[in-house]
Amino acid sequence: MAPHMAEWDQKEIFPVETMRKAAQLGFGGIYVKPDVGGSGLSRLDTSIIFEALSTGCTSTTAYMSIHNMCVWMIDTFGNEEQRRKFCPSLCSMEKLASYCLTEPGSGSDAASLLTSARRKGDTYVLNGSKAFISGGGDTDVYVVMCRTGGPGPKGISCLVLEKGTPGLSFGKKEKKVGWNSQPTRAVIFEDCVVPVGNRLGAEGQGFSIAMKGLNGGRINIASCSLGAAHASVLLAQEHLTVRKQFGEPLANNQYLRFRLAEMATRLVAARLMVRNAARALQDGREDAAVLCSMAKLFATDECFAICNQALQMHGGYGYLKDYAVQQFVRDIRVHQILEGTNEVMRMIVARNLLQG
Repeated sequence: MAPHMAEWDQKEIFPVETMRKAAQLGFGGIYVKPDVGGSGLSRLDTSIIFEALSTGCTSTTAYMSIHNMCVWMIDTFGNEEQRRKFCPSLCSMEKLASYCLTEPGSGSDAASLLTSARRKGDTYVLNGSKAFISGGGDTDVYVVMCRTGGPGPKGISCLVLEKGTPGLSFGKKEKKVGWNSQPTRAVIFEDCVVPVGNRLGAEGQGFSIAMKGLNGGRINIASCSLGAAHASVLLAQEHLTVRKQFGEPLANNQYLRFRLAEMATRLVAARLMVRNAARALQDGREDAAVLCSMAKLFATDECFAICNQALQMHGGYGYLKDYAVQQFVRDIRVHQILEGTNEVMRMIVARNLLQG
């Protein structure tokens, strides 16, 4: 991916064929069960893979992490018929998936979502819209949180929609600061008729399914941040060695040497937090959700700071698109916002500490 990262960003190319090649290596359903085409690997394995891939293209890897989350949700909460129907083509990335939770009026307050699914015989009639959907319009399968009951989280269910469903449409392609190798659009439902057989789990279970998906999603996106920070440290290391000012390499400047040491130290600390949370989630530990929130908060904040410092070390060159460091800065800035903002991560951690 690395040789194409800048081109995909500048031309806003969604590299589907490259992702399908990655899927041939098992990266389309990394922690999905093997009987439906998944690799059956652990959350720790997944974190290592996404960090490595992200050094090549953070934006593309971040989409792959969302796709993996969707396939896992179907594999884990779907019945055998649903698993056999959807997972094999998603694991091969012959088909691509999008996660649909956020709405124009409900971002951090996800439980207040308004998209409705009215039961009509053996179908649901879906109306509403979703915002900021990664892959929207270009993907084939949409995992949608919608309201089948009363207000609050217990009224939410999870439906799987396929592209081409009558009444399913998409907004304009958003122009973004980063993440340009994946399209982002609104997803609109106007009297979409969805079979009841496409519901994951029971009615009212959707919010729980969404949050369990996000626990892994937070580790995944934190791992993508690790990859960007790792790559940025290496770029800074090279630049300090090659660039000369005042008659000697920047690497001889003690201040810059100390900053580079701090960057590497913070990267390792963030990596350990993410790996620890991944193990906790894999083991089903009671504190897994809060550890995932801590890891997402710490790693995305620290890794953005590392990438930003690497850009600063490049001076004016860091602000040119000829230099990769600026793209890592742009691509990981959004990691502090999505999969639950870092303010919400603080709320989750504080609530866990203070609950009686």
